[in-house]
Amino acid sequence: MRELDEKELRVLRLFGEWEREMLDLHELFEAGDSNDPVARTEVFHAVENLVAAGLLEERGNDFYALTDEARDIVGEQSERSETDV
Repeated sequence: MRELDEKELRVLRLFGEWEREMLDLHELFEAGDSNDPVARTEVFHAVENLVAAGLLEERGNDFYALTDEARDIVGEQSERSETDV
């Protein structure tokens, strides 16, 4: 699998930060500057890429959930951050 960019990782981390199983697209816009149209477009493309990579699952009505593989990636990222401190 390709390496995720910072925007994609930020999108994945929001689920854990907000302790939610599902987030809608408007909530995911918080991964960027939610008022900046360019940032919103970047987040939208990150979400599309994550769905295509099998890391986000579409749940309908613009809701998304992490897949098991994404949870593993986010967990690994958290463990690395903790050991870097």
